[in-house]
Amino acid sequence: MAKSTYTISELANEFGVTTRTIRFYEEKGLVHPRREGQKRLYSPADRVRIKLILRGKRIGMSLRESVELIDMYDPEHNNRDQLHSLIRTVQDRRARLLRQKQDIEDMLAGLDEVQALCERGLEDQQ
Repeated sequence: MAKSTYTISELANEFGVTTRTIRFYEEKGLVHPRREGQKRLYSPADRVRIKLILRGKRIGMSLRESVELIDMYDPEHNNRDQLHSLIRTVQDRRARLLRQKQDIEDMLAGLDEVQALCERGLEDQQ
């Protein structure tokens, strides 16, 4: 049976983040724990939101992009708009990363070339 509430420490441990990170999401109005004295109690919905925000972060999405996609979720209707938007975001991110990968490969090849020239120059001086 699923838990009905989670403490900030439980969520921080589960997701491998600091409690400060979770408080930041609370300050931004992304999660809404209820309070019992000084204790914050997060709902299963808060837990899922944190999980999705962190998943978005892992794939390079900004906090804003993650929240926009999460907020598009509408369980009473189909989620075609949300899914299409996520597909576009993933495709854009993939294209950007592939360009960066090619740039890195080009730079590494250039470094290899310079190193080889330097090594040949040293060999010629012997």
